[in-house]
Amino acid sequence: MKNQQTDIIILGGGLTGLTLSYLLKNRDVDHLIIEARNRLGGRILTDYKDNQAPIEKGATWLGKKHSSLMGLLKELNINTFEQELGNTAIYEPISTSPHQVVQLPPNNDPSFRIKGGTYSIIKVLSGHVEPHRIILNQVATKIEDHDDILTITTQDTILSAKMVISTLPPNLLLSSIEFYPSLPDSINTLTRNTHTWMGESIKVGLRFTEPFWRKKDLSGTIFSNVGPIPEMYDHSDSEDSSYALKGFLNGSYFSISREKRKSMVLDQLSKYFGEEVYQYNSYEEMVWRNERYTYSDYDAHILPHQNNGHPMFQEWFLNGKLIIGGSETASEYPGYMEGAVRSAISIYDRITNTSI
Repeated sequence: MKNQQTDIIILGGGLTGLTLSYLLKNRDVDHLIIEARNRLGGRILTDYKDNQAPIEKGATWLGKKHSSLMGLLKELNINTFEQELGNTAIYEPISTSPHQVVQLPPNNDPSFRIKGGTYSIIKVLSGHVEPHRIILNQVATKIEDHDDILTITTQDTILSAKMVISTLPPNLLLSSIEFYPSLPDSINTLTRNTHTWMGESIKVGLRFTEPFWRKKDLSGTIFSNVGPIPEMYDHSDSEDSSYALKGFLNGSYFSISREKRKSMVLDQLSKYFGEEVYQYNSYEEMVWRNERYTYSDYDAHILPHQNNGHPMFQEWFLNGKLIIGGSETASEYPGYMEGAVRSAISIYDRITNTSI
């Protein structure tokens, strides 16, 4: 086993972890990010293909109220653009009646997307982190308290630090890592009953050469109670020069094959748009429930956002050496990208006056 020592270890290289690392540069604090995957970004994942629209497989939208994320994007010189909803939508309320085209009211609270794809923020943030501070393909299995330090054991390394900051989904943290000594029963119970936002989501996207849905006086906006797609939107790029549709697939279809899901998606879209949907350039999907470094089964039935933002997440554990952070722990907008950024800022503020 290799050994490595630092002041702070950040578990997880997603938006919270990278934002925190970016902020820690201001204090010149020695720290490392360890990430189980072979990539950064966590639940931010954009699929890129040359000369085609980027497809968001993970986190996608933000709003004007997301002030911390908007501020970070501005600081990093990353631009946004408004999500196109159009004036009409396809609405399918029940399976026994044909779908309808309905008028949409004015959108006074628009959503926005990040130019160049959401992964742009991961690219820029990671570019501010010295490469030696990021260690990929390290799966943490054990955290031990040794008086003044904590040790993290991975498959081939033992890392030591004065403080460990987890940015993993809380349920994943407690279900995948052993703690010695055990954490208090109260936080164990809370984390095992904290919903991982987007954990059950299936994102689907299709690229096309032409936005044929617009020719039919539609917008690409779909709301269906029949499914398997309950929501879908125009996902063309910011310049409106390459075209796509992107939406959600009912999460109950996680266990069937990719080809079966694709067939169901195309069948549904062809009801609305005709045979042109079969001329897609590519079909992309992401079944987040099958991602072992995002999703872990719960002990009981969990509601969306359950225990997200719970005040107990603001406490410190293992004698002040462990902080449980990440989007689900943010006191405002938990589960969203805004929550991820707020969690990083909050943790940074909390440790600013700590002797590390």
